[in-house]
Amino acid sequence: MAENVTDKLIIADEEISSRLWLGSAMYSSPEVMLDCLKSVEPGFVTVSLRRQTAHQVADNGYWSYLQDWLQQSNTKILPNTSGCFTASEAIRLAVMARELFSTEWIKLEVIGDEYTLQPHTLELVDAAKELVTQGFKVLPYSTDDLVVCEALVDAGCPAVMPWGAPIGTGKGLLNPYQLSTLRKRLPDTPLIIDAGLGRPSQAMAAMELGFDAVLLNTAVAKSPDPKAMAESFDAGVKGGRQAYRAGVMEERQTASPSTSIAGMPFWRQEAIK
Repeated sequence: MAENVTDKLIIADEEISSRLWLGSAMYSSPEVMLDCLKSVEPGFVTVSLRRQTAHQVADNGYWSYLQDWLQQSNTKILPNTSGCFTASEAIRLAVMARELFSTEWIKLEVIGDEYTLQPHTLELVDAAKELVTQGFKVLPYSTDDLVVCEALVDAGCPAVMPWGAPIGTGKGLLNPYQLSTLRKRLPDTPLIIDAGLGRPSQAMAAMELGFDAVLLNTAVAKSPDPKAMAESFDAGVKGGRQAYRAGVMEERQTASPSTSIAGMPFWRQEAIK
């Protein structure tokens, strides 16, 4: 399904080529990772420093594969600050990432709980404010809390990335009511579901709610057939976006006949009613 040319995803005044974004971790090999990326050409591909030195990054097989391909594709690199637990840690890592990867884009992660990997919302907002003043295009990984997301937008983040469920769980959209509320209350802010998706149908559901993109990693990288799974997610994202733009019917509490009862004998009308 071709992307509708009138339905472009614009974040921080830049066009993002796809509404499916992928991570680059946990694949069985760099070749498998690159095969997936080539098959769907995601809008962003995330990379993590994980406190590596510049020399270690340069020698990383995954990064060398990515470098060559990124120069020929429309996919953008999105470094992240995974593994950070304070604002100061995340800021230092973001500055290092900008130098290593030559990009102002940063996926901001500040973890508050090691077990759930839930974002530390207070440190997250502090880090976002500082990085925005330093010229970064900050895409923060957040909870689905409306007040926190509003604070991140007020801090200057051009988009917000609430979780669907804890990272790597594959549980999908645990709180669709809250996510729907975010969409309604932040109508002009690009919203991306980040974390927790395990099935293409869950990505499609997120897009049907009106979210602008989805970011995932484990569901593709750990699939027995990563390329086929990436393509399935790509189809789900496009189908969900098309459904949202077409207009999804409202749910009803009672049944409603799809066939008109006009012209039927009265006893048949009564039976249908």
